[in-house]
Amino acid sequence: MTDHDIPSARAARRRRIAALVAAGVLLPLPALAGCGTDDQEASSSASQDIAPAPRDELKDGGTVRWAIDAMPGTLNAFQADADATTTRITGAVLPSMFTVDASGAPQRNADYLDAADVSARDPKQVVTYKINPKARWSNGTAITAADFVAQWTALRGKDNAYWTARNAGYDRIGKVEQGANSREVKVTFARPYADWRSLFTPLYPRSVMGNANAFNDGAREKLQVGAGPFRLQKRDAEAGRVVLVRNPAWWGERAKLSKIVLESLPGDKRAAALAAGSIDVAAVDQVAAKRVASARGPAAPGASRKDGNAGPQGAGERAAGGAGARAAAENSGLRGYTVRKALEPAYTQLALNGSSGPLADDRVRRAVARAIDRQALADTVLKPLDLPSKPLGSHLLMAGQQGYQDHSDALGEQDTEAAQELLADAGWKRAGGDRQQAGEKAGAPAPDAGRDSGDYGDEDADTSLDGDGRDDYGYEDDRWPGGSDDQGDGAYDGRNPGRPIPGHGGAPARGDREGVRPAAAEAPLSFTGAVGSEVQQAALLRQSAAFYKDAAVSEKKAADGDKESSAYAKYKRYKKRAARALSAAEVIETGQAHGLPGSGGHPGAGRPAAGRTHDAAAFRVGRLPAGDKVVRTALVRKNGKPLTLRFVLPDGAASEQLRTVGRRIAAMLAKIGVQTSVQRVSDASYFQDHIASGDYDLALYSWPGTAYPATDARPIYAKPQPAPDGSLTVEQNYTRVGSDHIDQLFDQAASELDEDSARTLVEQADARIWAAAGSIPLYQRPELVATKKSLANVGAFGFATPRFQDIGYTK
Repeated sequence: MTDHDIPSARAARRRRIAALVAAGVLLPLPALAGCGTDDQEASSSASQDIAPAPRDELKDGGTVRWAIDAMPGTLNAFQADADATTTRITGAVLPSMFTVDASGAPQRNADYLDAADVSARDPKQVVTYKINPKARWSNGTAITAADFVAQWTALRGKDNAYWTARNAGYDRIGKVEQGANSREVKVTFARPYADWRSLFTPLYPRSVMGNANAFNDGAREKLQVGAGPFRLQKRDAEAGRVVLVRNPAWWGERAKLSKIVLESLPGDKRAAALAAGSIDVAAVDQVAAKRVASARGPAAPGASRKDGNAGPQGAGERAAGGAGARAAAENSGLRGYTVRKALEPAYTQLALNGSSGPLADDRVRRAVARAIDRQALADTVLKPLDLPSKPLGSHLLMAGQQGYQDHSDALGEQDTEAAQELLADAGWKRAGGDRQQAGEKAGAPAPDAGRDSGDYGDEDADTSLDGDGRDDYGYEDDRWPGGSDDQGDGAYDGRNPGRPIPGHGGAPARGDREGVRPAAAEAPLSFTGAVGSEVQQAALLRQSAAFYKDAAVSEKKAADGDKESSAYAKYKRYKKRAARALSAAEVIETGQAHGLPGSGGHPGAGRPAAGRTHDAAAFRVGRLPAGDKVVRTALVRKNGKPLTLRFVLPDGAASEQLRTVGRRIAAMLAKIGVQTSVQRVSDASYFQDHIASGDYDLALYSWPGTAYPATDARPIYAKPQPAPDGSLTVEQNYTRVGSDHIDQLFDQAASELDEDSARTLVEQADARIWAAAGSIPLYQRPELVATKKSLANVGAFGFATPRFQDIGYTK
């Protein structure tokens, strides 16, 4: 039963959240009522999908060809350019002291450790590891305490010769030494460390960790010594391939596969590779997943007809037959695959840059956050996949993860009126009161969208269509620059801890001068300078021009050549207004209007706008995703200036879904009078040039979940600190929103050895992060992996560490 079923539960939950936000000390608090049992069970059931099978049901031998995004930048997991592929390789070939289960909880790995416990707490925390006597490196030498000592020495942060990217935890260790024998390791901490299970995973041999040159360069492209069920046989950068083979020195359960080949394959080429049967396992997007799921049943009639068939078949039919044959062949190849799906241990958030501008005011951030219907956004992404679509209620733990609780009430649920009140309190008010039309259907043009912003001169001037069917601007009578109606609706349907995950197509055709057709999905505007309210003004002018042009065509047809008729007079008037509106829009777009970038009258004069810019008007007048309602509200203003937020989104084909979510958010903000200027930039520059540098107001990107939130999440939410050179050190807090209290709670949690107490401190930190409204979690990302149907123990792993020796083909 959920909160909606028990009215008193929500009040109790709010009291608990208030306690979490207010608490400066450790509080023993009861369990939240906010996450119902049904929700928890649904999330847990969707935490993994790997086609589990007992080892005795699998064949011995075989090769799995596994698609990866790119060749690993390094094979050293502790260097800055380590990536998800690095993690996958090291997980198969190097020791992991602790693995993570499907619920996100760390578990001792019996292949390497007979025991690992906190053996003392006073006066210092001591952890004693007992190494499995069978554990040895692939060169035959035993894994001993010396390997632990070497890894601590390299990663503790005291020797600048080692180019390390992360030292968390190792910097808290006072000493590492051999215990009763070489197979026993005693680790004494200078400061208590709750996440000690995260250490020494992966473990590198002392031949790598004991020498700075070997650490910095030697382990980047080679791992000459390993200790896993597989070993690295070859890294072929030219072919984009990494080959792992069975490790003959492995003492654990023998790997079922004889070989794993990791192949670099871009996401947009994976569907074709699956259809051709050239890959066995591949993470895919929703478009490719649908292709796999729909590849069943008989071919369409005529699909197998050959181009050379006799009879009156025309060229068009032969081409269609050829296309049908190709589609049938692709479907035949795809039928050998299935899509494994789960909730990925990563979440997509709406990031609000609080470093400057309107969002530096926490009231404006909270207003934006409370305008967002997170349930609707989760439904958009997850419901079509039959995955649980409960919005994520935590920044620090994923749904279904041990200890997960929903703390979103620290901010408040979606409430348009409350959002408007927060804006008004911050000085952002409507000048002329409400002007809204509720209940208009998505995709329908707004009733007054064609209203011109004023007359532009003599209505009797001749702007008639020429004899060639084009008007004075060269536009055809029945078309608008940029393409036809059918380009619109589908045009934009779209892991390592401490690393963000960018979002996971085609664009409308573009003419020499781009306009907006009323039925277009998104205005394909490419402005050289216009930003903010000017963007909206130009878009509205183009929309007005489109409506007047269509009306003019209709009136000319009604006049039927009678130049004295009232219909003909309307035709001339509408054509004139269309021309004037279009001309005014172009003046704005090229920065020639007073006060625009490039004109010298705007604070950003001379600064070119990167990427392609779209604004909220495009969302309101264009087709919105199914189910949206169009609600137009007067813009809120402060000192006469409208509240405009720049929404930066990636432009790549793999980011379609993210852009769909962005369009919905823009429509939601329009309801409270907040204007959005949507800027699309290349995937390559999205993160580094915009998110990391703080060049955005609103953005969408993802963070991975972790089994160790007190350690891994702290830099993401740490309060930015001034650097000696005057710059701001943000670590990984790209929203620039933080507080000393949040930092203190993370520090306390990282030092608290009592697990229940540590969990409560993490809850308190999460509640305060919600209240700060810099990051608004929306939903857990879907994890979609296409695998050969005959493969077992592989697919959407969720949180769980892959057990590579158990992956294989069924008998």
